[in-house]
Amino acid sequence: MGNVIAAAVVSLDGFVADTEDQVGPLFDWYGNGTVEVYGTDPGRPFKVSQASADYINTAWKKVGAVLCGRHLFDLTNGWEGVPPFGEHVVVVTHQPPTDWPFPDAPYTFVSGIEEAVAKAKELAGDRDISLAAGNLTGQALRAGLVDELSYNLVPVIFGTGKSFFGDYAGDQIRLDDPKVIEGDRVTHLHYRVSKG
Repeated sequence: MGNVIAAAVVSLDGFVADTEDQVGPLFDWYGNGTVEVYGTDPGRPFKVSQASADYINTAWKKVGAVLCGRHLFDLTNGWEGVPPFGEHVVVVTHQPPTDWPFPDAPYTFVSGIEEAVAKAKELAGDRDISLAAGNLTGQALRAGLVDELSYNLVPVIFGTGKSFFGDYAGDQIRLDDPKVIEGDRVTHLHYRVSKG
């Protein structure tokens, strides 16, 4: 069984977007290098540093399913029916779309975080689940469903915005020491949630 990994690109003060859902310079590192990397869509190349490419290629190849909320699904139009990486997308929503133009895409709509993680695990098999940061991460942390954090830190301070951990207000959670990879304008920090 794979791991549930809460993942996002984040500002130094912990935000994945500003209050208007704009990412500003957070994604600049996806285009500032010379090494091309791809998720699932061959039409969406990223050009990153060699260190970032090595990290991304290792991490993304292990993902079998992406788990996101309805808000991110709407912002990206479900990545036009092509999962960003992995083979499946599980969307947490109380109102599945009725007029989405990609009804045959490998997307599943469920209503709660525990059901979503269970479905994502079923679809991913022995591969990992990438959980989009934000309110879902907060919910999954409260439920004890997160195994790892992929915190891709960009040297910018937003001051306010959408938090990596959403509205998490639970107990303290200890993390193991990070694996640290220095890219160009991003530092990849990968943590395991301590189990003991």
